[in-house]
Amino acid sequence: MPASFQGKIELDIRDSTPDWAPYLPPKAPEGAPNVLFLAWDDLGYATMDMFGGPVETPNMRRIADMGVTFSNFHTTALCSPTRASLLTGRNATSNGMATIAEFASGFPGISTRIPFENGFVSEVLAEQGYNTYCVGKWHLTPGEECNLAAYKGRWPLGRGFERFYGWLGGETNNWYPDLVHDNHQIDPPGTPEDGYHLADDMADKAIEFIRDAKVIDPDKPFFMYLAPQAGHAPHQVPLEWADKYKGKFDQGYEAIRAGILAKQQELGLLPADTELSPINPHGEPERTGPGGQPWPQLDTVRPWDSCSADEQRLFARMAEVFAGYISYYDDRIGRVLDYLEESDQLENTIIIVMSDNGASGEGGPNGTFNEWEFFNGVPSTTERTLPHIDELGTPKAYNHYNTGWAWAFDTPFPYWKRWAGYEGGVSDMMFVAWPKQIKASKDVRHQYVHAVDIVPTIYSLLGIEPPEVINGYVQSPIEGESFAAALTDPKAPGKRTQFYTMLGNRSLYHDGWLATTVHPPLSGWGNFMADEWELYDLEHDRSQTKNLAAQEPERLETLKALWFYYAGIYQGFPLDDRSALEQVLAERPKGGPDRTRYTYYPGIADVPESAGVAINGRSYTIAASVQLDSADAEGVLYAHGGVAGGHSLYVKDKKLRYTFNWLGSHFQDIVADRELSSGQHALTVAFDSKGASTDPALPGFTGTATLYVDGDKVGQSEITTQPGYFCVIGDGICVGRDSASPVTPEYTAPFRFTGGTIDRVIVDVSGEKFVDPAATVAAWFAKD
Repeated sequence: MPASFQGKIELDIRDSTPDWAPYLPPKAPEGAPNVLFLAWDDLGYATMDMFGGPVETPNMRRIADMGVTFSNFHTTALCSPTRASLLTGRNATSNGMATIAEFASGFPGISTRIPFENGFVSEVLAEQGYNTYCVGKWHLTPGEECNLAAYKGRWPLGRGFERFYGWLGGETNNWYPDLVHDNHQIDPPGTPEDGYHLADDMADKAIEFIRDAKVIDPDKPFFMYLAPQAGHAPHQVPLEWADKYKGKFDQGYEAIRAGILAKQQELGLLPADTELSPINPHGEPERTGPGGQPWPQLDTVRPWDSCSADEQRLFARMAEVFAGYISYYDDRIGRVLDYLEESDQLENTIIIVMSDNGASGEGGPNGTFNEWEFFNGVPSTTERTLPHIDELGTPKAYNHYNTGWAWAFDTPFPYWKRWAGYEGGVSDMMFVAWPKQIKASKDVRHQYVHAVDIVPTIYSLLGIEPPEVINGYVQSPIEGESFAAALTDPKAPGKRTQFYTMLGNRSLYHDGWLATTVHPPLSGWGNFMADEWELYDLEHDRSQTKNLAAQEPERLETLKALWFYYAGIYQGFPLDDRSALEQVLAERPKGGPDRTRYTYYPGIADVPESAGVAINGRSYTIAASVQLDSADAEGVLYAHGGVAGGHSLYVKDKKLRYTFNWLGSHFQDIVADRELSSGQHALTVAFDSKGASTDPALPGFTGTATLYVDGDKVGQSEITTQPGYFCVIGDGICVGRDSASPVTPEYTAPFRFTGGTIDRVIVDVSGEKFVDPAATVAAWFAKD
């Protein structure tokens, strides 16, 4: 019997008095507001029009006009770390999230396992009588746990969300998203040919979640974490939206910044004496690291007048596509606002809008047709992208603009995403509205606030004291500070100190000053004790144009000491500046046991790369046991990856075929020299790796790929495989279809296998060479 039971129990229920109180779920106070977190992705400070930018976002302006705008909001410079702070109120390293969730290392600050002692706001509000929903990007589960065999305690439903519709990883294809609904994978409800786009789907699902509960209990408040894909790569949008910006970026990224800054000053976001940060402020590529390493080309900007006319045309189109992408998502999110207004909920909804970091520089100085070149360590070239200029934004592309636009969309600040010591990486737009309780104000708030401060602000606004224990875990102290006072008092104080570390770059903010290291993130420089430190007076120099380290050596030493102090408190060690490719290929736990042979069956849910067979740098054999009922059978036998890179073994035009798609730009096709007959067959492709490619334009691993039908060689070609992964989580391994985006333009996804039956597919990575192909494959199937 519950200790709190206040009824009376007799032998006969007729003589007993019930007490429902111990058994009823928690109920929110009467009139409790809804809470909507709207977390944009990779959206620089100067992107949206209400922050002086060139991109029209009338629905975000609608929210800003209802509330209060903050000009001095900060994040961690990267998505997973910021999102962890947004949802827990603890610093990124305290959350074990000093990097993106897929780049885990076995150290407390980089484990990417958020401790259960760091409760999510969703966990708290669910116990306060709220419905809790997550729609969109999650990116808070370790990559190796994003599969159906994994522990689900770090999926959204394991961290206090009652409903989830979105993707677990850091990005997804807007045309072919890898979706999870609650705790299971699903196919998108439509295709690009049907007019499907993720932005529409997200808006539909957000409205559905809210409405489904409100028709039952209209007074029960909700907490929704709405995290759109925009503006993260791939930048994909119906082209009529991109075309609305035709010609708007033809002047180039250098020229557009002055106009943006003037608007920011007119809006009161920045002081009148704010200067524009210079292009390439550290003189790259001439500068070198402490050990003589070169400055990363990835983190440079090409002067506009150094680009050819074709390159300028290409770069302008990249910006048009991005701008249309953001406007399209804004339009769809507007439908959610419309629903809240039509259902009389908008007035009593706290809305907090922010981005998770600055604009992204992952397209490099040339931009890219395929963002996964960055994660494979392959420099993007305009020569590869120019032929695809008209495909940017379409289902055929996985595009990302160049660093020049990242710099412009972060006006007036230097650098971009990943840079934790520079405002371009950590300074972001943020505005808050609660029409019922907070009067709209045109007085911009200039208090220094951080993502870690949002959760305590929510608790303060709701009058909630965070619990000491959640699900049996004694809670750690919340490390953020409420800025609720600033919502009604423009002169309320901001926070004094904030600690930063990100991918080898680090800094500390204290009382208006910032000390930072000149250490490019993901540079591989190491030698951290030899780092050069800079010092900036952010109160009078937000754009970091005046390094005062030489003039203020004592202050710099104080801030450096404080950085090491807080690094000790917040689990800031060790520092990790390894390259993106090194991070992708680093040893870490997998979703299943390592083995040399994997068996996959038709009908299984997609297996993400983080939990499946890894073929990069290895010899491999893919063998399908198939019964062909007809010589006209066709379709995919085995596929992994998609438009950004992958490989597929399939039957088309009565012939066995294999395509290896090298990073979306080099399709290597092998077609059998004879037609298939009906009956039972073993259909096989074997790749014999000969080592690293010596072609600088095609890095990876070269070797011979051979097609076999029942042991008979029917096709052969030299191919090059990718140096790294295809996609880690999305566009996973599947049998009998090519889910999500297609590996090859030779078919339209999913190109399901018809006219026969696939028993299973075996992928062998033992490296053993065939002596008798037919006998070897037959033995595999006999064992399995």
